[in-house]
Amino acid sequence: MLGRLLAWRGDAGLGLPSDACQVMEWGFDGVLVNTAVSRAIDPVTMATAFASATKAGRAGYLAGPIPVQDLAVASTPQIGKPFWNEASRFNFEETV
Repeated sequence: MLGRLLAWRGDAGLGLPSDACQVMEWGFDGVLVNTAVSRAIDPVTMATAFASATKAGRAGYLAGPIPVQDLAVASTPQIGKPFWNEASRFNFEETV
């Protein structure tokens, strides 16, 4: 069975591993990079960083991120006291 392959080929656009991560979060199946790795001071480390970022971006896409909202919406229940009012029960004094 043949599936689709959606790849971002942007030699002039992917300069950082975070770029690859974002592309993968958009739902692409892969990225092709060359210059960002070959011209890096440490190409092996840069290639490893791109591989890690690609995996992280794909995992984020597959996890199903929450939808983008136009306005901020509280996600913490507003029942009872907020947690910061209970800070007095903790001892924050430094010991030497």
